[in-house]
Amino acid sequence: MLWTDIYEIVDELIEKHSETDPEKILFVDLRKMVIDLDGFTDDPDRSNEKILEAIQATWIDEKD
Repeated sequence: MLWTDIYEIVDELIEKHSETDPEKILFVDLRKMVIDLDGFTDDPDRSNEKILEAIQATWIDEKD
């Protein structure tokens, strides 16, 4: 799984962190949650604000 696999990342986040409100999560925490996902193999330093915003927005959309 890479940073660009937004939907796959969000599916895993929803499964592993169902009690987390994605609207209230800090990017530093979101980044760590993604890096800690099973199957995540991308370089942790390749993340940026745009990618984290996309993950958070998709998570909010999918959770509703």
